[in-house]
Amino acid sequence: MFVDKAKIFVKGGDGGDGIISFRREKYVENGGPAGGDGGNGGDLIFRVDEGLRTLMDFRYQKHFKAQRGERGKVKSMHGASAEDTIVRIPPGTIIIDDDTNEMIADMTRHGQEVVVAKGGRGGRGNCRFATATNPAPYISENGEEGQERWIVLELKVMADIGLVGFPSVGKSTLLSVVSGAKPKIGAYHFTTITPNLGVVDVGDGRSFVMADLPGLIEGAHEGVGLGHEFLRHVERTRVIIHVVDMSAADGRDPFEDWQKINAELLLYNEKLADRPQIIAANKMDMPEAAELLELFKEQLAGEQGDKAYEIVEISSLTKQGIQELLYKAADALDSAAEQVEVEEVKDIEERKVFTYEKREAITFTIHREDEIFVVESEGIRRAMKRMNLNSYDAIMRFARMMRKLGVDAALRKEGAKDGDMVQVGDFAFEFFEGSDYNPYD
Repeated sequence: MFVDKAKIFVKGGDGGDGIISFRREKYVENGGPAGGDGGNGGDLIFRVDEGLRTLMDFRYQKHFKAQRGERGKVKSMHGASAEDTIVRIPPGTIIIDDDTNEMIADMTRHGQEVVVAKGGRGGRGNCRFATATNPAPYISENGEEGQERWIVLELKVMADIGLVGFPSVGKSTLLSVVSGAKPKIGAYHFTTITPNLGVVDVGDGRSFVMADLPGLIEGAHEGVGLGHEFLRHVERTRVIIHVVDMSAADGRDPFEDWQKINAELLLYNEKLADRPQIIAANKMDMPEAAELLELFKEQLAGEQGDKAYEIVEISSLTKQGIQELLYKAADALDSAAEQVEVEEVKDIEERKVFTYEKREAITFTIHREDEIFVVESEGIRRAMKRMNLNSYDAIMRFARMMRKLGVDAALRKEGAKDGDMVQVGDFAFEFFEGSDYNPYD
């Protein structure tokens, strides 16, 4: 089974918690703080493996989570940071953020890597918070949560040659004749609903990968029929072989078919108009095919303008013209761009430097719910998750942060008085306007 799209959940590892500990040595009274920091959580990294061809693995496993960092230790020893988790993906995979529809990366090269979910930082132990005024703090931090999100993986087939054309024009038959591929072949539309790949040996020492892509219909660029499920794969091919049914089966006009398919390609991606294209005039063994081909050539002469198209007469059934088509396809590949231009990402070594970006300035809003003043702020909520508010020192540190951010002043401006209840996230406390004590000042 070919799977070319998957939606999965990814999460970086949580940072390890810092701890509160003190020196415990014989003959040493009142030992100082000795709580170590927690280790960093592991990153979740996607790595391209050229041995993979589908997204089948993501059909059965949809949740990926990196390991968390180790908890801090006594004697000021740090917990170990977690190893990064590597997930293998096939070349040609596009990674998209499901919430924003932003493309995270376009993965094309073997070994290429990208961080899709960053691990959280480890929390600090109490040895980090000792000061001259508070030499034995009962303060530690929880580890930061790893980044988590839903992402969409889309696979665009990496093939040298792409076969395009209306349904039932003979693309699958052609692929089966020139390669060892065994695509499904039937006398009905949309026999092929997923891409089929085959390695073609030209016979003169050259070879290439050919893709039989699902048939197009008018309106495909808007998603009609198989629409985008097909068109995403055309972008990756370096040369296009446009298969046209010259027998005019089902009463269709060969030239109109050719025009409509090219129009769909252009509407989907303008760059496809510059892609080398060979016209394979198929089913030339059928009656009236030769006469229709001459008409096709006359119509094409008035249409092609500056771009010249090569026409190769073939019959997949009798193998007429097949070898000539392979030679011309190989020649077109030799002169085509070495690789289709794609948008890539920086290598993992460069990205690692920027794993933890500087936080934006924390903002907040205040409103009243009955007699309670509610402070809403994503930045404060995130900071509180890292605080262990289970000691006097930790609460005083939180109070200092609120004063520095201007929350106290804003509460007074909103009319808060001593004893009024204030809620920040899941934490509620009484407001005291005149408290100036701070062990860190």
